[in-house]
Amino acid sequence: MALIRSIIHMVWMLLTVIPVAFWMVATAPFSGAQHMYASAKAFLACAIYGLRAICGVNWRVSGMENLPGLDANGHQLPAILLVKHQSTLETFLMPLIMPRPLAYVFKKEILYIPFFGWGIARCDMIHIDRQQGKQAFQKVTEQGRRLLANGTWVIMFPEGTRIPRGKVGPYKLGGTRLAVETGAPVVPIAVSSAKCWPRKGFIKYPGMVDVSIGQPIPSAGRAPDELMREVQDWIEGEMHRLDPEAYR
Repeated sequence: MALIRSIIHMVWMLLTVIPVAFWMVATAPFSGAQHMYASAKAFLACAIYGLRAICGVNWRVSGMENLPGLDANGHQLPAILLVKHQSTLETFLMPLIMPRPLAYVFKKEILYIPFFGWGIARCDMIHIDRQQGKQAFQKVTEQGRRLLANGTWVIMFPEGTRIPRGKVGPYKLGGTRLAVETGAPVVPIAVSSAKCWPRKGFIKYPGMVDVSIGQPIPSAGRAPDELMREVQDWIEGEMHRLDPEAYR
């Protein structure tokens, strides 16, 4: 039954991503970043709520009160979200639960994915060529600073790729380096998505995915590696609490 439901969900995503992608490509010359982001969220909503209706995958979020609010002048405070990465689910879910627009930092190869990549290419996000090394991070810093100043939060997966349930990947310093460069705090987020949508898995299993948002960690006066160790300690400790069966 899980296989049949997963096939139906895949068909549902294909049926929704194609018209949304064509719409974004066609209207991009006449639309701003907000319109493109709203269009992308429309597809993500179809995918995520379809996942719940078709495959029985639900989610619950704790720690929303930890997200930065407004400063004394009424301006949105910046944030860099550093998220545990276990499956595609959190990639689709985060824009739907966050109160601010998000800009993902991702490898440029994603832009070549038919329809999905064509659509995301029209959004104001940060796609990098990893082979460029220092130049790639300079691009992240420049675009990240601009986006944060405009009230957009930057989101990154510090492990870089999807990690199997119960495992820990190497936490790369890109997110905390950007935080130190821009002065923005980092917000660690743990997600137990692999319980229902395993890494690189096609079959989705019914169940509950927990999303836990930690308190912002200031970056001022911190070294990127020291800051990332604190982020990793919090995320991995929270993962043990959210999904104890995976860490026995």
